[in-house]
Amino acid sequence: MDLLLILTYAAICIAVFKIFRIPVNQWSVSTAVLGGIFLIAGLLLLMSYNHPYSSDGRIYFTSAPVIPAVGGIVVDVPVQSNVQLKKGDVLFRIDPRPYQFTVDEKTAALAEAEQAVRQLKAAMDAANSAVEGALADRDRAQLSFERYQEIYETSRERTGESAVSELEVENRRGLYLAQVAAVGMAQAQAMQARLAYESQINGVNPAVARLTAELRNAEFELDQTTVRAPSDGYVTQVFLRPGMMANPLPLRPVMVFINSDDRMLAAAFIQNSLQRVNVGDEAEVSFKAVPGRIFKARVGAIIDVMAQGQLQPTGALIDPQAPERLKPGQTLAKIDVLEDTSAFQLPGGVVAEVAVYTHHWHHVSILRKVLLRMSAWMNYVFLEH
Repeated sequence: MDLLLILTYAAICIAVFKIFRIPVNQWSVSTAVLGGIFLIAGLLLLMSYNHPYSSDGRIYFTSAPVIPAVGGIVVDVPVQSNVQLKKGDVLFRIDPRPYQFTVDEKTAALAEAEQAVRQLKAAMDAANSAVEGALADRDRAQLSFERYQEIYETSRERTGESAVSELEVENRRGLYLAQVAAVGMAQAQAMQARLAYESQINGVNPAVARLTAELRNAEFELDQTTVRAPSDGYVTQVFLRPGMMANPLPLRPVMVFINSDDRMLAAAFIQNSLQRVNVGDEAEVSFKAVPGRIFKARVGAIIDVMAQGQLQPTGALIDPQAPERLKPGQTLAKIDVLEDTSAFQLPGGVVAEVAVYTHHWHHVSILRKVLLRMSAWMNYVFLEH
């Protein structure tokens, strides 16, 4: 940009010297040189401060490394390189048989556990019935004991002799106490059966809850054997083939998925160039891939952080002399291109020159526009490496 101004001024000076036949001597040349220095310096300062320019514009995009959630042998890779995909389209498939076997195993175990719960219910019902039977036997034994005891005591009071012997009374008493103990045992067994049946986690038997969770995990892993596109986009450079192994660990991607909708043109400016730039200011963009073409744009956002100032939790203190902090860093501004660029080949990562025009010293922006267009025309001249 500076060279363009100098060459333009030099061409104007030569033309003036030729047209007006100004004698070439130390005074005329010195005047032209000094005038050029002051003029170009003043214009550069006005443009740099009020209409900043950046040759470091770039289209940024996000790429998602595709790492399978489960491991196995790849059996199918239907995706093709650089073919547009919709969210949910299949990228590749891993052999699902081992995971299907696990699902079948967990399904059978869950059915067995549910059957065991029903058996626990039946055991609890049987234990409750046993308690009722033990209570009835106890009541009968108690009634028999009390009847024999009453006959024994009544007959002794009336005649001095008893119709039943004391041994028979004691036998009835022993039977009654045995039935009382049987009732206690039956109640304990009923309590044990009830606790086994009613032991629940959120209303579900623990074994059933555990196996249900294991079955869901197995079904999830089975579903993950089909790897799908995380969003709209495409896969570039597909090297995965059927028969290869795909594993989640180590974390090594098997594909790179490009999100086609998540793109951003950003330009890096020196820090003091953005003091008068505001969101919404007019801008123009010149892509090196599109020589001679200027695209209308505007400032979409000014990113208010720089990499040189970021801090992350580590075991070291802040080092101002660290290599990543020695450079002052540049500020990124998001640039929104207002014109349709779909007719041009502008892959992600392509570079651009960006000029921003503020409301200050607006007439000087004409010079910036001329220089940007001259720079865009110079993009026609290049050498292949």
